Parts: sequence; C-alpha cells; structure tokens
Amino acid sequence: MTRATDFGRNASHSVSDWDGVNIIEIEGLWTKFGDHVVHRGVNLTVKKGDILSLVGGSGSGKTTMLRQMLGLETPHQGTVKVFGQRLDSKDKKALQAMRNRWGVLFQQGALYSALPVFDNIALPLRELKCFDEDIIRDAVMLKLQMVGIEGRHAFKMPAELSGGMVKRIALARSLALEPELIFLDEPTAGLDPDRSDSFVALIRDLHRELGLTVVMVTHDLDTLFEISTTVAVLADQKVLINASVRDVIAVSHPFIKKFFLGERAQRAIEVIREYPFVV
Repeated sequence: MTRATDFGRNASHSVSDWDGVNIIEIEGLWTKFGDHVVHRGVNLTVKKGDILSLVGGSGSGKTTMLRQMLGLETPHQGTVKVFGQRLDSKDKKALQAMRNRWGVLFQQGALYSALPVFDNIALPLRELKCFDEDIIRDAVMLKLQMVGIEGRHAFKMPAELSGGMVKRIALARSLALEPELIFLDEPTAGLDPDRSDSFVALIRDLHRELGLTVVMVTHDLDTLFEISTTVAVLADQKVLINASVRDVIAVSHPFIKKFFLGERAQRAIEVIREYPFVV
C-alpha cells in the first residue's frame, strides 16, 4: 500500500533524474496565426526557484506562451523544454510523468462545475490509480488547509463559492501531486484588493515553504512587484529582457516606460524598497 508520505513527488517523478538549473528552456520559438507573427525567435529560461512574471501588452502572446509551456499549443517553430524534456517528444509516458511535476492555476480557476470541492482536488490523485481513498482524503484535506480553506467547505459545489475561494481551491488542486513547478494565469484577476493581497501572500508563502518554481502571467503591478524574482517582458515579438525588476525598469523602451513607470511608478518603487528580495 502506498503511504501518505509517498504521494506526489516520489510517486510521479520516477522517470526523470533531471537536476538542472533551468526548469524551462525556450529556444527559437516562433508563433504564427496565418500570416500574423506573434513571437519571432523567442528565447527564454526559467531558473529553479524563480518566481518569473511574464508581462506584455495586449496581443503580445503572454497567455499563448504560457499554453506552449504547458504543451496545450504547439509553436510554429522552435523548442520548449521543461525539466530537460522536449514537449514535442513522442514518448507519451515520459510526457505524462513530466506533467505530473507541475500544477496549473487558470485565470478563472477552471473547477469542474459538476464536482464538489473535494472531488475537484482529488481528481489528479485518482487519475494516478495508485492511492486508496484514505490516502486521497488525507491529501485533499491537507491541501485545503495549505491554502487556508476550512474542511467544512470540502463538499460545497463551485457555484456556492466566492471568487477568492475558487482561486484558493483551484490552487489546492494544482498542488495535489506536490509539484515542483506552478503556472499561474492572472492569479489575482477579479479579486478585490484585500483578497488579492492575501492571495499574493499565500503564493509567496507556498513558494518559500515548498521550494516551488513559479511562472506567472500578470498585468497587475502590485502582484508583480510583491513576489517576482525575475520579470520577462514580451514586446516587439520577442522577450525584450528577462531580468530582475530593477534591471527591467532601467531599460529605455516605450512599453516598459508605459507599463512600469506610469502613474503607479512611485508605488512600484516603494514596493521594491519594502521587499528587499526583489533585486
């Protein structure tokens, strides 16, 4: 019988001995829709332990690139590697084992509306077909506790939840297999300031406590400045810069000036001073 301490990382990572510095490596990536070019020869790396924020203007292809990192879309040209494994590999077993090493929080949570909270979180564990229900129950309740949701909410339906609860429960589901890597698509979108601040604090705590690597698409400056260790800026069909916040805002480029140094510039600078780990 599988023990509670065996679920997640030990159970799902058996096919890879990869221990590299770069969790994600994108090389020569082109994205085209018909004759329209979105990405032109993009290169990007995400280092182990980073919280990388991917930003760009409307139409710059932020979410498209995130989906390519997840293998949900295929680039026109170029390679995407996660944990050293190419996402265009034909080895389905290796690809599934790799996917078990990451979790995803989509912008709207993407909970299954016909399933209660408990079953939404239990689903990834049940799909592995190697845990009994006692182990699954313990794991689900632990994940709820980790994201600050009381166990009494476990059998509510998604329609009964607030937007903030949906985000937290979707985050709990993304953590079900104890991943090393988390993808977040606009994690604070739709949340009021208080719930947004508490959710950002939760992500920061989980990153520290679990040793996660985080890739986040966001347009929210407050979120970006509070938790990002690095920022990748998509502009002019490429990654303009992938560096620390301080290095990014020092670049003279129209999008960077507009996005980072507009009316909220003073607040952004104060956040940098408040959070010394943003370097």
